[in-house]
Amino acid sequence: MSTRVFRVGLTGGIASGKSTAAEFFGALGVPILDSDKIAREVVEPGQPPLERLVERFGPSILTPDGHLDRPALRNIVFSDPRARADLEALTHPAIGATMEARSAAAGGPYQILVIPLLVEKGLGSHVDRVLVVDCDEAQQIRRLGQRDGSSHEQAEAILRAQAPRAVRLKAADDVIHNDTGIDSMQKQVTDLHSRYLKLAAQRLRTAAASSKIPPRARRPRRKRKVPKRPRPMWPWYSSSR
Repeated sequence: MSTRVFRVGLTGGIASGKSTAAEFFGALGVPILDSDKIAREVVEPGQPPLERLVERFGPSILTPDGHLDRPALRNIVFSDPRARADLEALTHPAIGATMEARSAAAGGPYQILVIPLLVEKGLGSHVDRVLVVDCDEAQQIRRLGQRDGSSHEQAEAILRAQAPRAVRLKAADDVIHNDTGIDSMQKQVTDLHSRYLKLAAQRLRTAAASSKIPPRARRPRRKRKVPKRPRPMWPWYSSSR
């Protein structure tokens, strides 16, 4: 059985409230690993993924001071599936490796891994529970307009590029309903925190018990009888030359 810490993958559609939920878990002392933050780190100037992105998309994706111009890159890949696939192929391995390294070092009774594309990329096997933050799509569109200044059409296009709400909910082990206010979300996080502590402790007990089970006794291997060969007479080579 794996001995790594119990991990919960937190996901949800854009502007659904993932960051707020993660902050509530963090306030309870839970280590938070955010793939979006790591994605920004691995494309800092001097990092190999940024150099590979410039080779693929050209210097127009850089700001004058050499940083990644995210809006410029977004405009290139948003409507071009092949370009988006190249972007992911050039950055996701570094993001995944960094996430795993930090998870191994973070400790904690359990961890929250914030992975917006967990469902889209089939990453459920990397976590023990999938937690979806859910809200009505009309709320997402309204929040996108308030937060990012997106038009209604732009917000709808972003939602269409993500997994449908029903698909995310089907993949969920647990759901935070973010449609009744911050206080309600905080209470749901507190309840889930208690549940995850119990699940993590149960897994540790199971792992400890399995490590104490003695290995199955092996049957002694029967020695195969090898017939004795007659000892050769000296000399045992032909005397004739």
